[in-house]
Amino acid sequence: MINRRNFIAQSAIGITGATFANACQTAQTVSVGEPTVLSTWNNIKANEAAWQIISKGGRALDAVENGAKIPEADPNDQSVGYGGLPDRNGNVTLDACIMDEMGNAGSVCYLQHIKHPIAVARKVMELTPHVLLAGDGALDFALAQGFQKENLLTDKSKQDWEEWLKTANYQPKINVEMHDTIGIVALDQSGNLSGACTTSGLGYKMQGRVGDSPIIGAGLFVDNEVGAATSTGLGEAVLKTLGSFLVVELMRQGATPQQACEEAVMRIVRKQKNYRDFQVGYLALSKSGEIGAFSIQPGFVYAVTKGGTTQVLDGKAYL
Repeated sequence: MINRRNFIAQSAIGITGATFANACQTAQTVSVGEPTVLSTWNNIKANEAAWQIISKGGRALDAVENGAKIPEADPNDQSVGYGGLPDRNGNVTLDACIMDEMGNAGSVCYLQHIKHPIAVARKVMELTPHVLLAGDGALDFALAQGFQKENLLTDKSKQDWEEWLKTANYQPKINVEMHDTIGIVALDQSGNLSGACTTSGLGYKMQGRVGDSPIIGAGLFVDNEVGAATSTGLGEAVLKTLGSFLVVELMRQGATPQQACEEAVMRIVRKQKNYRDFQVGYLALSKSGEIGAFSIQPGFVYAVTKGGTTQVLDGKAYL
């Protein structure tokens, strides 16, 4: 547990104008770190899939897409893709985004019937002049690109939804329904960064609800000069502070990934009075290979792969 008064005082030391100037001058010359894959929660298989690309000299972009597809296709993961919990009307709706080392980005939101929204997001990035496609437009685009329309509501998720309908009592549990995302970032052997984020969103959400995951700067942000960051937890809280962009920008100004993640959480704590009622966690990876992880509530874990070895670690927390 971290003492709130001391923490805020330490954070206030923060980022000075001089540090900002120095960071801008040195961003191009930062040393490149060891190839790394970093993802939210206990996503060991996703990291391993991403590492298969990284270890062979492949692009970080291919690695994060490959990794994100693992939970998307897992029917037992009720927070991402196939098997995800539906909205309160029984529809499984998916959000995803992807960003490469050149600053290109693509995303989809409120997409239905497509198992791999992360792959559709990449197609949006590479084949259209847009960044974000939504709803029926995203589905039409996916079908035109050869993706297959599927029923994503598994028997288990349908049964859980039908049971929920008996009371329709909406009380998401911290670190359970709230860990509604996989965010994954990677640094490849060429020293390039990319990231991906994909989710089925909060279970039993209102129809049409979209969280932070498909929004560039909220659920994910990559700046190849500096680092990459991703978020998990209550998307509404992240959206209000554009948390992933904030993390990367603080790193640009001289903060370590850990300091940047901590300050991004503190922005939420200081501005959103109900912060004790929800979870938000941030992960960051710098160009030099440093890692940061911090959340509001205890219980946020993350997976990191270096040298072919994957570990699941506990992130520090404010409370």
